[in-house]
Amino acid sequence: MKNALLAVPGALAWTLMAALAAPGTLPGQETPPAAPEAPAEAAAGPRRLAVDDLFRLGTPSDPRISPDGRWIAYEVARQDLEEDEEVTRVWMVPAAGGEAVPLTAEGESSSHPRWSPDGRHLAFLSARGGDDEGKTQIWTLFREGGEAVQITDTAQDVKAFEWSPDSRRMVLVLKDPTPAELEAKEQGDDYEEKTPPPWIVTRRQFKTDYVGYLDSRRTHLYLLDVASEKLTQLTAGDYDDSEPAWSPDGTRIAFTSNRTADPDSNYDTDVWVVAATAAATPAEPRRVSVNPGPDAAPSWSPDGTLIAHTAATDVAAMLYATSHLAVSRADGGETRVLTAERDRMVFAPRFDPRGGAIWCRLQDEGEEPLVAVDLATGAATPLIGGRRTVTGFDVGAGGAIAAIVSEPQLPPEVFFHDGATLAQRSFVNRDLLAELELAQVEKVRFESRDGTPIEGFVFKPPGFEEGRRYPTILDIHGGPQDQYDYRFNFEAQLYAAQGYLVLHPNPRGSTGYGQDFCLAIWQAWGESDYEDVMAAVDDAVARGWADPERLGVTGWSYGGMLTNHVITKTGRFKAAATGASATLYVVNYGHDMYQRWWEQELGLPWRPEAREIYERMSPFNLVERIVTPTLILGGEKDWNVPIINSEQLFLALRRLGVETELVVYPGEYHGIDTPTHAKDLWERYLAWFARHLGSGPEAAPAAPTAPEGSSR
Repeated sequence: MKNALLAVPGALAWTLMAALAAPGTLPGQETPPAAPEAPAEAAAGPRRLAVDDLFRLGTPSDPRISPDGRWIAYEVARQDLEEDEEVTRVWMVPAAGGEAVPLTAEGESSSHPRWSPDGRHLAFLSARGGDDEGKTQIWTLFREGGEAVQITDTAQDVKAFEWSPDSRRMVLVLKDPTPAELEAKEQGDDYEEKTPPPWIVTRRQFKTDYVGYLDSRRTHLYLLDVASEKLTQLTAGDYDDSEPAWSPDGTRIAFTSNRTADPDSNYDTDVWVVAATAAATPAEPRRVSVNPGPDAAPSWSPDGTLIAHTAATDVAAMLYATSHLAVSRADGGETRVLTAERDRMVFAPRFDPRGGAIWCRLQDEGEEPLVAVDLATGAATPLIGGRRTVTGFDVGAGGAIAAIVSEPQLPPEVFFHDGATLAQRSFVNRDLLAELELAQVEKVRFESRDGTPIEGFVFKPPGFEEGRRYPTILDIHGGPQDQYDYRFNFEAQLYAAQGYLVLHPNPRGSTGYGQDFCLAIWQAWGESDYEDVMAAVDDAVARGWADPERLGVTGWSYGGMLTNHVITKTGRFKAAATGASATLYVVNYGHDMYQRWWEQELGLPWRPEAREIYERMSPFNLVERIVTPTLILGGEKDWNVPIINSEQLFLALRRLGVETELVVYPGEYHGIDTPTHAKDLWERYLAWFARHLGSGPEAAPAAPTAPEGSSR
């Protein structure tokens, strides 16, 4: 296979890998490094967050503990403004504390670090040499030292992989290659790109964001023999297979797949098990879970008899159903739901190495802790909780935890939990944070119009003074099945740095408060959730924090959709910014990627009873009520919430004489991912709100008011 210096310079690689092979930490790094001296510009006092700080922020993720428990590998993503792309790099830090070391080269995106169970290799994903035409492949670094080695050379991208317990094999996730990919692989440098053929659509689900039109190709599992580089297909058929997990003895692989007669018509993914055998004909998988809703994220028990997974069991409320923690027999027997009574969303279950509990992340009233759920009783015990959010974790052989943890004033970092204490191990953003004065964040509780208790978070601008009122931005989260929590939020901190009070409510429709709370907006978007977000505004006014004469509202995706509802129902806001939002909902059916969602919640739009729901819920039909100056933004290629919605809203407001601008980002999907576009986006937001709201507090406190159109 190909050898390339993709990771680190040879001398450093030899030093680093020698340290991996020897006991102790890296030379000269027996204790964690001291905090750096404050930057010269910060010596006179901290400054406020700016748009360009986005491109200094690094975001760690995917932590992985080495088999000997001494190291934590992880990836760090950064927005590279000069290269105008996101670049991800793999790093490693001693679990006991010390200096972090880069394992892959700067400027070469590398991700998905995975230790071989024998501890001899660290594998990762990377495209070849930064070539835009290259495919993402698996590379390995050797403990003994040397350069990175490419061990796969598939025609298509490798989407994911996992080592077998014996370190001799890997399971790969690959999408069926296109004819062009196969031809390019065969011809190599002689290949000339041709005009692409037309899309031939036969599937019911024929479009998805970040891809566009779908064809009949599917994603399957493959078995790689590392020594011989022989690749064997394990699963086949008109299904997509993902999330592979090896059994402890290496004989079986659990995975997630929807293998119903028409996978495009429902959400019924299940956990399946297939033999890890390199046979000429793929083996027939065995179904493990039988829940009619989505089951996913399989994790084996240490003895190989059980598989933990998530399970949404309420089919009638599927789009809003709580995803519980469940455990099924690996041979396809009984399934038990462990957290049904708790009624909270769970994510990423992993068995405790001792087998008596399952560890998972859990959303709970604006918090997202890591908890241990007792296998016998279902009782949940917090492992990492409090005013912080766990966004990812790994479990070491001895039960130690490496986690990605964020706090209101701390962007995500790698932490290590040894069973007794929690300690920060990566300091990716330490230098930047040393320069900044960030907003203070307070969790608040208040009642909505009908008495329903609502929670949210308030970001108080640096220098906030009680008794003074501040221009205020109501920032609505997307989803709607999501929640604001205690993690660092760049957007809110950026607004606060400009002198705005920022409101982050969790209205009905949000997760973290139980299924009934989430289901409250079923066929009723912009109703109770509108009352809830307006109650957040009224609460901030009543507390003497928000200036009722300088209110702004914004949101992206469903947050933008609810923003559209807000400005059709009240004229209290002096400015709005709505991103990637929908307005005339019937237009989206058959045009966006949500055909299942539209049909299950609203129905088939040509049927009169369903069409009435589409029309009743669409804010476009109330557009003549809008008086708020509105900035409208979106991505050209967004198939999640297509730009046609933004175009229609813009044209309507222009015809009505309402101040508006439409900003469409070329080549972007549902998220604005290109750094120069992201910079433009944030600068436009700030300019729009500054124009209409100003900045800074009132010179003197204003008397409490009850503005016309108040929801209270």
